[in-house]
Amino acid sequence: MATFLAGGNVSAKEGGVQPAMTLWQTVEALVQQIPFTKTKVENLLLTPLAVKDASRSPIQNTAFQFYIAGPIRLSDDTTISRVDLRIRHKAGHPGFLVLNLEGACVGLETVRAHYSDLKVTDRPRGRSLDEVTSYTATLQWGELSFSFKERNPTCLWSLAFDPTVVEGDDTTM
Repeated sequence: MATFLAGGNVSAKEGGVQPAMTLWQTVEALVQQIPFTKTKVENLLLTPLAVKDASRSPIQNTAFQFYIAGPIRLSDDTTISRVDLRIRHKAGHPGFLVLNLEGACVGLETVRAHYSDLKVTDRPRGRSLDEVTSYTATLQWGELSFSFKERNPTCLWSLAFDPTVVEGDDTTM
């Protein structure tokens, strides 16, 4: 089943079977999985997602279930160092997905080649080198944001998929 969702593109790499997709093929394939579920993301990325409350709050989050995984090496030497999937406990929410990256440097010009209509949606405020500049594309299905850390501002650090909640869905907070 995993090979079907991944388009049959798998390869044996160090550490097991990995998707034989580039970063951009992975992005497009993930968009096709909206609304996100644990199973859909696991099958596409060929990796198990572990339950984890990524908020690091001492109070248990009752709104979302958090799942994490990684690292996942892609065919273009990009590595998804962390997959962070968040799904509301109430039915109907499309999920929220963040991919943190490392490996091959993906610059803003490469991002613009794939998504030309980007708006700056977050800027560093001078408090930390871990703050980001985020560029967001508004697409038919929702928003896709690309973040670049101040510590390495020329290389893409993360992508965030924020699908639009379907009208009539009462699961918004």
